[in-house]
Amino acid sequence: MYLTLALAASASQAQQDAGRPHPPAIVSPRIFTILGWGPAPTDPVLLKGMREAGFNVAGFAAVADVKTIREAGLSCYVTDKRANGYNWKELPPDDVIRKNFQSLAAEVGSDPAVLGFFLSDEPNAAEIPGIAHVDAILHEVMPEKIGYVNILPSIVTQPEHGASSYEAYVRMIPEVLHQPFISYDNYSLVEGHMRDQFYTNLEIIRRIALETRTSFWNCILANAHFNYMEPSDATLHLQVYSTLAYGGRGLEFFTYLTYPDINFRLGAIDQFGNQTPTWGMMRRVNNELNNLAPIVATLTSTGVYHSPNVPEGGQPLSQSRLVKSVEATQQNIVAHPATAEFLVGEFADAQGRAYLMLVNKSLTESFDFEVKLNSSGQLHCVSPYNGQEESHNVGWLAPGAGSLCRVE
Repeated sequence: MYLTLALAASASQAQQDAGRPHPPAIVSPRIFTILGWGPAPTDPVLLKGMREAGFNVAGFAAVADVKTIREAGLSCYVTDKRANGYNWKELPPDDVIRKNFQSLAAEVGSDPAVLGFFLSDEPNAAEIPGIAHVDAILHEVMPEKIGYVNILPSIVTQPEHGASSYEAYVRMIPEVLHQPFISYDNYSLVEGHMRDQFYTNLEIIRRIALETRTSFWNCILANAHFNYMEPSDATLHLQVYSTLAYGGRGLEFFTYLTYPDINFRLGAIDQFGNQTPTWGMMRRVNNELNNLAPIVATLTSTGVYHSPNVPEGGQPLSQSRLVKSVEATQQNIVAHPATAEFLVGEFADAQGRAYLMLVNKSLTESFDFEVKLNSSGQLHCVSPYNGQEESHNVGWLAPGAGSLCRVE
């Protein structure tokens, strides 16, 4: 009798589970990086929550915390003075640096959770040759590990980045440092809207990444500080989907843990260790990312276009090879429709098949859309909720949201 009841209860639970949505499998960071920028949590409960929120890289961790991070199913970049505690313009002898990395290799060099070592954040151009020298010794000792460097945004002035131009500064990452990705940040969410400088920076990074055959990661705003906007579903989605539309291969969320200084607030975890509303927003957008990333990672960016307003350095939709127009009417929804602002990223896969990503650039308005192609064809749009294709050329986009579609 008890066995019968147990089996019946198990069958009932299985039926309930079958009808319940499940979170997607978390993509490997070697395919697409989803990183919580800043110190990695050390509490196993917080690390479990980070994994549940869809991250695959916990952030920057001390050697002592690597085991706990691995057990939580996450990866990390180790931060340690033996890797980054140098004056980059006046390095110690090579044998000192080599011994430092050899001691790190003995401790964590074979740990699969360690992707590499944090070296520097927002260095000046004059520091990059020194960082590159240390990175070369790192690769000599641990060839499979990566040295991590994140660079300044395009809004900084020439004296700050220290190169002849911002583009020359960016090129130092693939050409001097030889880092396999370009990681940068540009926080442009202020006064209720996204400033065009966010897209201008994406234009520069995308072009240099394509020219140097390097991937790029975007470190996006995921908390509020200074006069930046507080996170919302729209602000997170707009930054994520814009990065995808430009061909990005990594998203870094600044920050997961909220810093206990200045006026930082509304990171995913607050200063008392509690989940904030931002945690749920991150989990939602990361679940979408984990569904889309296996497809996105196979595509090559072929163009990016804006309509109707074009940021500095950008291209108008009239230059698109695939899309003739995107129409948004909102008929019978509001009395006076707002002007739709769209971004279209175009791609090709290894077989030459075309894809596009349509992004709603508004932070406040949802739009219905109809995509008219330059040639006859059908869009097969990928659901961000299950990764399956659905055939349609029309639909709705929430504020900041995007839609990845295969063109047939």
